[in-house]
Amino acid sequence: MENAPFFDDIANGPSGGAAHWLKTCDGLRIRVGHWPLASAKGTAIIFPGRTEFIEKYGDTAAALRDRGYACVAIDWRGQGLADRMIANRGVGHVGHFTDYQNDVSALLDHIQVLDLPKPWFLMAHSMGGCIGLRSLMQGLTVNAAMFSAPMWGIQMSGAVRPFAWGLSEISKRLGFDQTLAPGQSAESFLLRDRFEINPLTNDEEMFDAMRGQLRARPELGLGGPSLRWLNMALREMQQLSRQPSPDMPCLTYLGGKESIVDPLRIRKRMADWPGGQLRFIPEGRHEMMMDRPALRAAVFDDTAAHFEAHR
Repeated sequence: MENAPFFDDIANGPSGGAAHWLKTCDGLRIRVGHWPLASAKGTAIIFPGRTEFIEKYGDTAAALRDRGYACVAIDWRGQGLADRMIANRGVGHVGHFTDYQNDVSALLDHIQVLDLPKPWFLMAHSMGGCIGLRSLMQGLTVNAAMFSAPMWGIQMSGAVRPFAWGLSEISKRLGFDQTLAPGQSAESFLLRDRFEINPLTNDEEMFDAMRGQLRARPELGLGGPSLRWLNMALREMQQLSRQPSPDMPCLTYLGGKESIVDPLRIRKRMADWPGGQLRFIPEGRHEMMMDRPALRAAVFDDTAAHFEAHR
């Protein structure tokens, strides 16, 4: 195992955290970090969202440690310190959305080498929820899953959706698919937006902490997606929507103030998920694991009880 940088100074996580470089089967270098825990009840495998990185989940790892669980998280290809897919590091890009499953395979092999405590549980946020759903459908060996605002659809107006499909499809054919999607910037919106208009959290302290991480370590930052990423994401979500939910205990959180992913897709999926439970949080925004202390505590207590029930 090759050690990778791990920025404990910004992670605010448990002691003992570490990171390693991994090589995927298609030759990319990605980064995986973990927080061990002696006598853990199991391990939470964290699938982050788009633009995110390992250290952003330090607070989550601390909350889970307090409830008896070790944690592992990943920098997906194209973000964090993992290999970026194109020259412009500020643009989120991927060849095919299923390429993320190569990252999952490398992660699972690494967890085996680390011998992290079983049982394993999936915790997937936003884009990680799309990747995680595909992984579960392909037989990911976890005892239970928790999704936070999963990207099973993207919020768009009826007028914008056909434009997004059409432009992103044409961009592949004409060779400008590495271009930023319309309205996006190569700079993280956390560094551009004010707390008052942010779509992520109700907690100003947590918002400032997320912004502070990027200011301290700008190499972790990522801006908007490319047209190709958009097209591949739309195609993947469409394909997943046509497949039945896996036979897996599942707990999913949806906020009443969600403005990034599509609540209708989440409600439809959970209505048809055998044994699935949907937790609707009226005041929740996109980042319910990074919100006000009382809301966060309720989410982690509920998630820990869910894991305990399926140990």
